[in-house]
Amino acid sequence: MVMNLDKCIGCHTCSVTCKNTWTNRTGAEYMWFNNVETKPGVGYPKGWEDQERHRGGWRLRGGRLELRSGGPWAKLAHVFHNPDLPEVDDYYEPWTYDYENLVESRRRGHQPVARPRSLLTGRPMDAPEWGPNWEDDLAGAPQHAVGDPDLRGIEEQVVLAYEQAFMLYLPRVCEHCLNPACVAACPSGAMYKREEDGIVLVDQEACRGWRFCVSACPYKKTYFNWQTHKAEKCTFCYPRIESGLPTVCAESCVGRIRYLGVVLYDADRVREAASVPEERDLLRSQLSLFLDPRDPEVQRLARASGVPGAWIDAALRSPVYRMAVEWRVALPLHPEFRTLPMVWYVPPLSPLASHLAAGDATTADGVRDALDGMRIPVAYLANLLAAGDADVVRGVLGRLWALRALGRARSLGRPLDPDLLDLSGLTAGQMNDMARLIAVAKFEERFVVPSASRDGEPDLPALQGGGGLDPLLPRARAPRGRSARGEAGGAR
Repeated sequence: MVMNLDKCIGCHTCSVTCKNTWTNRTGAEYMWFNNVETKPGVGYPKGWEDQERHRGGWRLRGGRLELRSGGPWAKLAHVFHNPDLPEVDDYYEPWTYDYENLVESRRRGHQPVARPRSLLTGRPMDAPEWGPNWEDDLAGAPQHAVGDPDLRGIEEQVVLAYEQAFMLYLPRVCEHCLNPACVAACPSGAMYKREEDGIVLVDQEACRGWRFCVSACPYKKTYFNWQTHKAEKCTFCYPRIESGLPTVCAESCVGRIRYLGVVLYDADRVREAASVPEERDLLRSQLSLFLDPRDPEVQRLARASGVPGAWIDAALRSPVYRMAVEWRVALPLHPEFRTLPMVWYVPPLSPLASHLAAGDATTADGVRDALDGMRIPVAYLANLLAAGDADVVRGVLGRLWALRALGRARSLGRPLDPDLLDLSGLTAGQMNDMARLIAVAKFEERFVVPSASRDGEPDLPALQGGGGLDPLLPRARAPRGRSARGEAGGAR
């Protein structure tokens, strides 16, 4: 998936539709498989990006990948107490209101009230103090933004200009990583990554509720159902994907910011790609995994590996491949976690007109000089999407502004500045294709999703997963009778 943050309006329609579809039931009240955060802010759950506290994701030690939360012996030592779990207050204690008091209260001189009552304990509780939408539109910024890990290293720059507040919306779902820490951390092997489409799921029958997956996920998108004592997470709406339909959050998105598509990659090089020493090289390393679907040799090998022809055709038309690999305008969320996330973001382009001298809006030099004057600091976006590499973000923003400037020049009948094409690194044809996909793409162009089974296609490969506490995922495991009725999300 790719999300264009330049078009997100923060309406939370995606969150509401996802909530009503997957987690509108007992035990899942506090779960938000999809939520939209306002940045800067500490997010939901509170401080999820701070891996010094939560110890999620991977780290490189002695040239080898290991879970930040520790290996098998560390898990065994904390099998009855996991010190890295977020607390209820980091999410929020789900509650309802004592509505009966409104209609059953005896006559008195004061209007009766409906006090909040905990859904966990059933007892009266104080007013809520945190939740998934607490920082919406910078509502809690003065108190909480200072704890945003993405502000590290640029505190003085932001504080000095804080009267010119900046914000952006960050929709978040499970990243369905190529190297998911949650799968490697699961002692029972209940977490697995499907070979046919890459979706990471939980086998509800195999889950024993250890919750190591919750602490190992650096994005905190795995939850614990307090009613069933099972782990649950975003399913990427796999029943819809299997039918050739987009996810609920993508189809209901008001801003049309989401794109779904197939990406072919070299699974044998996942460990190598996640193990590069420098964090700033992780983006380039992950991009090297992705295979060009137009290459005849890639197509031949894909067919030999059992990839259905419909999926190869979808890869040829994939908007995700074009935006992330071909045009390089989408970036992964926190690549330094080394999970190789597969939900990517087009960074927002703050207004630059006020920083551009008159007549410079369509020149490459004017754009270069203006990027560092954006209201959203480039360094902040780099900490969020590029492991701190500001040059990568400048390159993406330069291409996005060149796209706008070329469109403006064309609309006004002005000659195109060849330097703008040099700035973008793309051809005029690629820029035209990118303008269409970002601005006016139709439904079938934004969601290129093949169905899971087609007449005449070979059978899909069996489901695969990593062994419990396996340091990485290449080892296959028997499916053990998994089916749609056993996945997270209550579909039985």
